[in-house]
Amino acid sequence: MKLTKKSHACVRLEKGGRTLVLDPGMFTEEDAALGADALLVTHEHPDHFDEGRLRAALEANPAAEIWTLRSVAEQLSAAFPGRVHTVGHGDAFTVAGFDVQVHGELHAVIHPDIPRITNVGFLVDGAVFHPGDALTVPDRPVDTLLLPVMAPWNKISEVIDYVREVKPRRAYDIHDALLTDLARPIYDRQIGALGGTDHSRLAPGASAEL
Repeated sequence: MKLTKKSHACVRLEKGGRTLVLDPGMFTEEDAALGADALLVTHEHPDHFDEGRLRAALEANPAAEIWTLRSVAEQLSAAFPGRVHTVGHGDAFTVAGFDVQVHGELHAVIHPDIPRITNVGFLVDGAVFHPGDALTVPDRPVDTLLLPVMAPWNKISEVIDYVREVKPRRAYDIHDALLTDLARPIYDRQIGALGGTDHSRLAPGASAEL
């Protein structure tokens, strides 16, 4: 499987000539979702869910479909009947040759005064886990963790402890649009030294073979 990092929280996974795109939001490239055979969206926040990017992908490929939670599905299902599927914690499905399991139910706490919304994470092929905006720990081993390193709802000690708890073989940074170039070496050094796993980051557009 080939992993390609797009800006912020979006990644593309390719296998056997098929493409799966996760969380093409407003901070990622305009064409990030184009060419997808299937799309997964973890929650409704605009840095993960951009309706225009998803509509463009669905219109460009009439066979493409979306799997997401109810709050996102409700905004797209009328325009694309039969192509937008609602999922939740514990669900499993196969799409475009990828086996996907759904883990998690709630967005991380931003502030006690802000109501928590639904958030799901996706484990792809039992190997690559995208948690969305939460520090969800799947109930099974994870080979590659897509690690949300910088957000209004986390701090670096929590990120490090999350890596320790999941115990992936490797972790790649996502959710990093708010992380300045000045801070990146600090995060690289501390997560790499304390997380207990192979920690890396990819520049937008760069790929890795998993």
